[in-house]
Amino acid sequence: MATKNGGFVALLLLLSFLLSSPLPARCDAPLPVNVWPKPTSMSWAEPHMAVRVSSSFHVVAPSGNAHLLSAARRYAALLLAERYRPLVTPAVNVTAGGAGAGAAGRGAELGYLTLAVSDLHAPLQHGVDESYALEILPAGAAATVTAATAWGAMRGLETFSQLAWWCGRERAVLVAAGVRVEDRPLYPHRGLMLDTGRTYFPVADILRTIDAMAANKMNVFHWHITDSQSFPLELPSEPALAEKGSYGDGMRYTVDDLVSCAGEFWLPDASDWPSRLAAEPGAGQLNPLEPKTYQVMSNVINDVTSLFPDGFYHAGADEVTPGCWNADPSIQRYLARGGTLSRLLEKFVGAAHPLIVSRNRTAVYWEDVLLDQAVNVTASAIPPETTILQTWNNGGNNTRLIVRAGYRAIVSSASFYYLDCGHGDFAGNDSAYDDPRSDYGTSGGSWCGPYKTWQRVYDYDVAGGLTAEEARLVVGGEVAMWTEQVDAAVLDGRVWPRASAMAEALWSGNRDATGRKRYAEATDRLTDWRHRMVGRGVRAEPIQPLWCRNRPGMCNLVR
Repeated sequence: MATKNGGFVALLLLLSFLLSSPLPARCDAPLPVNVWPKPTSMSWAEPHMAVRVSSSFHVVAPSGNAHLLSAARRYAALLLAERYRPLVTPAVNVTAGGAGAGAAGRGAELGYLTLAVSDLHAPLQHGVDESYALEILPAGAAATVTAATAWGAMRGLETFSQLAWWCGRERAVLVAAGVRVEDRPLYPHRGLMLDTGRTYFPVADILRTIDAMAANKMNVFHWHITDSQSFPLELPSEPALAEKGSYGDGMRYTVDDLVSCAGEFWLPDASDWPSRLAAEPGAGQLNPLEPKTYQVMSNVINDVTSLFPDGFYHAGADEVTPGCWNADPSIQRYLARGGTLSRLLEKFVGAAHPLIVSRNRTAVYWEDVLLDQAVNVTASAIPPETTILQTWNNGGNNTRLIVRAGYRAIVSSASFYYLDCGHGDFAGNDSAYDDPRSDYGTSGGSWCGPYKTWQRVYDYDVAGGLTAEEARLVVGGEVAMWTEQVDAAVLDGRVWPRASAMAEALWSGNRDATGRKRYAEATDRLTDWRHRMVGRGVRAEPIQPLWCRNRPGMCNLVR
């Protein structure tokens, strides 16, 4: 679900070169300063030039869109305060005097960037046009972003900001000149799922994460607000959910008249995994036979869709644990009368789905609702026209099953996009560790291990193995940050820059013009981008020693 700044997710012509102008650089040649994610098309005329940014620099934006005006002020301030120093000094010539010349002895200066937008009122929603074109003339006399929508113009502002750096020799902010960018995303859905149900994150950490997403041209913040462990969201019509379910002194999740197996130990018999009450510690599932369940469900859906205007509503439905429902006396009686757990789930989904659609939302479910072997619903309960399924198991196989059933798919394969994997498990008194060899050669003590490196994330093709017709149903992907072992102290490093890897793969692809995977070429660029993110206050983890960046190619496996 796309949002901006705390929203429930989902949430966000030019003069031509004269014949005498410098020749454009090859599109595949390394550039002195790079943009992440790599644009669809970018040229920088040779010899590479840069222009000083005036101390009075500003962005000229059309009136009529408050979000764009705010972005214009924000990016102008970012540029004026820029102190990013590239790890490798850019080999550029700084423009001399002439048109746009600044103070005596300072040469040319860029005073403003102009935004030209066709449709200022296009709403922020799935599929909105994010394309833009950016041109900075060779002498630095003018810079323009042209876009169909305000949201595309914001993408152009971000690209412009990444073409700027602080030059100590000039004691000035410089920006590339003679640059032309034409850019648009491959996929309309490029997201991060953050789980705040297991760990509470202060608002400042969430907002910093959303800002970092915008810098990476990601557009979907999937806010997994609640889970069986906590319900921290205050809702007007159901205040007891947060009062009893949120973390805090003396607070517990004890809504006993709604929930089966609430407060029970999750694994009554360690030798009988199928009898577990939950997939992990924190048992509790809504009881679809309890009438009050539907009253609460209706109130929650109405409140959430009123709080957050996004066009997607994620209704969950993953990992329904049979043992929990089987242990409930009322459900035992239902099963004795010939009922099934799948029909029980369909009773709940069949009530929730029409309500979600009535609120003018597309319902999003985890793949389990259709593909789980033990508990699932029929396709009639979740019509493809109003449903998107999010896949997380079995890599491309489940994506294929979903699109062949006619559903649109969001890809979050645990084998590639789960950022929590490979850090062991959080269950206590695990006797497996009595054997010091117990996790040698295994998945790092984690069900979804090993750790997903940025290269593994970057290389994944979300539509791999699909026909062209099937691939059209893949709307994009999300990296997932489940937080059993993550809190605010480690959030940035767990997410970034690995989420950046997915951001580029879904924006402009992970292959070069010849069709070869470009992770090798991306290494230096991602190192630079991580360095810039750190300068912006995002505590992203490093991917290589700086020695490697200062000696291009010396850290490669093959010379």
